[in-house]
Amino acid sequence: MNAACLIVYASMTGNTEEIANLVGDGIQAAGGSVVVKDILEVDVVDLQDYDGILLGAYTWGDGDLPDEYLDFYDEMDRLNLTGKRAAVFGSCDSSYEHRGRAVDILTEKLAELGAEVVLDGIKIDLAPTAAEKEQCMKFGQSFMEKSF
Repeated sequence: MNAACLIVYASMTGNTEEIANLVGDGIQAAGGSVVVKDILEVDVVDLQDYDGILLGAYTWGDGDLPDEYLDFYDEMDRLNLTGKRAAVFGSCDSSYEHRGRAVDILTEKLAELGAEVVLDGIKIDLAPTAAEKEQCMKFGQSFMEKSF
């Protein structure tokens, strides 16, 4: 099945964008089609047009969503994502107490809206290392394998 997936991310330093593109490469390697978009280029209703939804965000401050995600997050309440497959990833900093909490917040929201979260979210400290780049690609591949 050529499942259509949408990856939406917010990135300040480029780390989450890099993770998003690596996850997208993994999805394509597993036979899926993928569109990767910055959060500011997406309308929340676009999520309903895809079989698979992957959200990426860095964790801001003391465990918060990035500012760019706040309106999108609130607007998600209008959606019914039943039947959609979903997963979340993000960059974070282990020097903070609530490491990668944005991943947890988005995972909870997707589940609350009826999406089937098929993988535990991945949290990458700062820029991905070579091994973590491989992990990100495998995350995309696993998403396809578990979803379709």
